Amino acid sequence: MLDGCVPWPEELAALYRREGYWQGRPLGDLLTEACARHADKTALVCGERRMTYAELSRASADVAGGLLDLGIEPLDRVVVQLPNVPEFVVVVYALLRIGAIPVMALPGHRKVELTHLCAHSQAVALVVVDQVKGFDHRALAREVRAEVPALKHVVVAGDAEEFTALADLYRRGRDLPAVDPSEPALFLLSGGTTGLPKLIPRTHDDYAYNMRATADALRFGAEDVYLAVNPVGHNSALGCPGVLGALLVGGTAVLTSSVRPDEVFELLERERVTLTTLVPPVVRLWLDAARKSDVRFPNLMLQVGSSKFDPARAAEVRTSLGAVLTQWFGVGEGLLTYTRLDDPEEVVLATEGRPLAAHDEILVVDTDGRPVPDGAEGELLVRGPYTIRGYYRAEEQNRRSFTPDGYFRTGDMVRRRPDGSIVVVGRIKDIINRGGEKVPAEEIEEHLLTHAAIRDAAVVGVADPVLGEKTVAFVILRDEPISPAAVKSFLRERGLATYKIPDRVVSIEEFPRTAVGKVDKVTLRTSW
Repeated sequence: MLDGCVPWPEELAALYRREGYWQGRPLGDLLTEACARHADKTALVCGERRMTYAELSRASADVAGGLLDLGIEPLDRVVVQLPNVPEFVVVVYALLRIGAIPVMALPGHRKVELTHLCAHSQAVALVVVDQVKGFDHRALAREVRAEVPALKHVVVAGDAEEFTALADLYRRGRDLPAVDPSEPALFLLSGGTTGLPKLIPRTHDDYAYNMRATADALRFGAEDVYLAVNPVGHNSALGCPGVLGALLVGGTAVLTSSVRPDEVFELLERERVTLTTLVPPVVRLWLDAARKSDVRFPNLMLQVGSSKFDPARAAEVRTSLGAVLTQWFGVGEGLLTYTRLDDPEEVVLATEGRPLAAHDEILVVDTDGRPVPDGAEGELLVRGPYTIRGYYRAEEQNRRSFTPDGYFRTGDMVRRRPDGSIVVVGRIKDIINRGGEKVPAEEIEEHLLTHAAIRDAAVVGVADPVLGEKTVAFVILRDEPISPAAVKSFLRERGLATYKIPDRVVSIEEFPRTAVGKVDKVTLRTSW
């Protein structure tokens, strides 16, 4: 593999090939075959723009030729920071076709993150859009280039100014190089809530399985339509099955950057969307809007994950939206669990489901690394055919994040039920140590969200000279005010242990968010 990446042991690699997880086909080839099979069908929709599979294939081949003319070669890294627009798909597909490695920056990244990604990945090029909502990404690119002299090229979708225009890269008829499917296809970013992101090398072999298997698990096929509302550079909207998975099986991908019900509901109806991936706060927003109207989406499936979704609100997906729910848990490093479409309702509402692959090896361990029995809480460890064995160029981090025998330490506290379903309790770092008592933040958040007046909640620990940490609950209210004392009384009435009752309850208008859209608990702690 590329220097700086950690390969799977050869005996496991042979097993994954023998069992059919790895098929030895580059992603660019697989997408090109899909484009040939569905040439006249709509592949991408973005606003009024529509692109057929034939047009997508031709555009990506032409851009691949232009990238080669720039001197970009197989295994070169290219940081891609584009919003949810067709150009994102064209550029990433073009890079896959020549074996160069797109590094999936997110729209919210700025100088600190982009400089880190370009320097750490040793990128030779950066691809950006000219402007988004008044923010000039060309000015940002100038700052990054000043910090990373090895960055040879900046490619701009739109008005390029002194940089290379994406529109000028189209080169017809170039021969494309052969691509090794065992090499990295792309770099995803670690989804932690603190620190600079680590680079996750996903190979053509393992990511093709990731897309193929999730599409199959959710029964997503050529007649289906996927709506990307999360940033497409994020694993969930990219390949679970996401936009690339939708294209791989011949479906249609609809791109938007809005989650507002007044915009998205019309889009769901017009494009006959059958699947979208959401985080719980967006689902709650949609549910609140649906209760005020008679809108229903009986052909829509919501794939909900990234944080705990309380069972009461989860049940409303069917009763208020008329949609189907599948809950899932996923990490960019690999492992995916999901509730099956024929699972009992209790499993769908209360768990994150079972692992995707038969060869996902799951351990739930205590603080000493010893396996705990089913029903007991512990850290989730995993290895398998689509879970990486190490981050890129991160030897010290890899010693902390992976066991000597190759299990990835997810950092998530879970319980495994006797039926194999996983129940996520919270992040290890999201456990508040209040006077020696362990307070799981997500558990408190789940209880808070059952209150009719509370739209969203985030619980953090803040330093305290007596207790070590105190618990502070930040809440976003709907329409009616509620006092902190009433919130605490509500939690007591639900039977919550005394030490789990928040010491403070603070009402705010909105939560600060990280670049990947998660609640920024570091900022919440420091704002207190």
